[in-house]
Amino acid sequence: MEETKEISTPMDTTTKLDLDEAGYLVDRKSTTGMAHFLGSCLITWSIKKQNSVALSTAEAEYIAAGSCCSQLLWIKQQLLDFGVDVAADLLTATIGDCGYPTVCGNYSVCGNGKCSCPQIAVGPSNFLQQINYRQKNQGCLLVTPISCEHSQYHVLMEHNETGYIPLYLQYGTHKTELENCRRSCLSNCSCKAAQFRLPGPDNMMGHCALLNEGFSLTNSDGTVLNKTTFFLIKVQNASKTKPNHVAPIIGSTIGASLGLLFTVFACFVFLFRRRKQLEEAGEEFLDQVPGMPSRFSDEELTLMTEYFSKKLGQGGFSSLFEGTMSDDTKITVKCLQGFGNMMKSFLAEVATIGRIQHVNLVRVVGFCAEKYHRLLVYEYMANGSLYRWIFHRKQEKSLTWNARKKIISDVAKGLAYLHQDCNNKIIHLDIKPQDILLDHNFNAKISDFGLFKLVGKDESTIVTTMRGTLGYLAPEWLKSVTTEKVDVYGFGVVILEIIWGRKNLDRLQDEDNMHLLSLFKRKAEETRFLEMLDKNSEDMQLHREEAVEMMKIAAWCLQSEYTKRPSMSLVVKVLLGLASAETYLDYSFQYSPMTRRIDEADQETEAVVGISLPFPSELSEPRDIAG
Repeated sequence: MEETKEISTPMDTTTKLDLDEAGYLVDRKSTTGMAHFLGSCLITWSIKKQNSVALSTAEAEYIAAGSCCSQLLWIKQQLLDFGVDVAADLLTATIGDCGYPTVCGNYSVCGNGKCSCPQIAVGPSNFLQQINYRQKNQGCLLVTPISCEHSQYHVLMEHNETGYIPLYLQYGTHKTELENCRRSCLSNCSCKAAQFRLPGPDNMMGHCALLNEGFSLTNSDGTVLNKTTFFLIKVQNASKTKPNHVAPIIGSTIGASLGLLFTVFACFVFLFRRRKQLEEAGEEFLDQVPGMPSRFSDEELTLMTEYFSKKLGQGGFSSLFEGTMSDDTKITVKCLQGFGNMMKSFLAEVATIGRIQHVNLVRVVGFCAEKYHRLLVYEYMANGSLYRWIFHRKQEKSLTWNARKKIISDVAKGLAYLHQDCNNKIIHLDIKPQDILLDHNFNAKISDFGLFKLVGKDESTIVTTMRGTLGYLAPEWLKSVTTEKVDVYGFGVVILEIIWGRKNLDRLQDEDNMHLLSLFKRKAEETRFLEMLDKNSEDMQLHREEAVEMMKIAAWCLQSEYTKRPSMSLVVKVLLGLASAETYLDYSFQYSPMTRRIDEADQETEAVVGISLPFPSELSEPRDIAG
């Protein structure tokens, strides 16, 4: 029966010795051994056995370090990286930072206090990869694990300039050749690596040690070990272990792929030619329309915009740039992307809006239709969009009541002109603060007619797909019924936003106050209109009665039944004091349930349903305005 004797040393190390019954140390043929501990960390475990090249009877010394030792070395390196000096432990002077066999984890190379995966590869494929790139001391793993079932595909890869703890590894006295060492490891699936050492650089016979674990490796740093020590790592040749099921169907796969490729190519050619025909037809159409605005070349607009360097904003299908004409007139250039429906919107906007003139509509100065380039040139609006002026929290940037009232009147006049004074009724379909621009005198003008619809004056309703911006869509959109009253509804929402200084959907509010129309309904039923005035404007409080009357006009425009809404021409008369507003109003407003699914980010990026060419809402920073 064996016993264990514990010996303590001055370095706080503990050595456990296995003794036989007579009290002598075990001989080299015993199956017991010796273990050294540093604190709670296992430092060495030596076992003496018979001399042999074979793995099962090789004389070997296994050196194992607990996980705490490797973690301590990693922490030490981190402290050194931050400039903190750390005193070496008691064993560093003897074995160095890389003397611990698991300091860098399995298969990892330790050098200069750092760990790295050895580059063992065939072509572009590497056999090893890092387990954790942030904590490289956790070691490396085989990309393809060793499979004993496919041992015929095992390969020993030689890794130069490294070795397995050469200061401690003991070899047997029997000498052999490198090739015999290689075969011994390949013939035993438990062998994970082998180290072969020559007595000198001129010798052919050396000693072989077979290892059943891929412990940490040390960098030889170009020493004599580089010429006398060979370290071999066993890997699995993955490309040969996978069964080849593809070979029988290669021919059919290639044939099908070629057929598909030909079909795709034919479709591409057809679409390319079709696109070219549409573009050429569109350009010819524009040349034949009388009263068109000026036509510019792409080169001219490139120079006017200084190579499109001054970007004003961007929408879903367009970008805006500031430019200057030869006579120093400032312009805004809208670049459109895409074709198909986008091309139709471009042609419609140029042909229709380009020929009409009204003080409350943004004027189209010119256009460019050259090959793939589609650009619209507008008059420059110095104060940007209404959106930037009403949705803010700064008192000094607040619009006065007179300024707000004039903006409402300007928008009403612009819509009345589109609905009644043109040869054909024009329905804008997307009235919102982003599409109401302000010039240097804060005159309001309607812009962006990318979604508009032409309707004959004798037509009362039309059926079309839903289009516009969520939050401004009239309830009848759910039935695909479209009249000019959808613009009246959107105008009513804009009036409330101008007076209250908040968006129709505000996620910052609680659920009861989130939706503008539901809040308006509740306040109207309680006759608490004054609570809804813009609290950031002191001037609004001085004109409370007028503001309340304006809110009632908004409620008139927001009637759920579109036949009960006023025409825009009637709204203009009411604003001018030439007619009276309806007094019997239904405040049970209906609004599309889809507005509940749009959040604040959607509002600011102008989320739309259908086809839209959003006009950017931020053309300039707000300036102070005295009513």
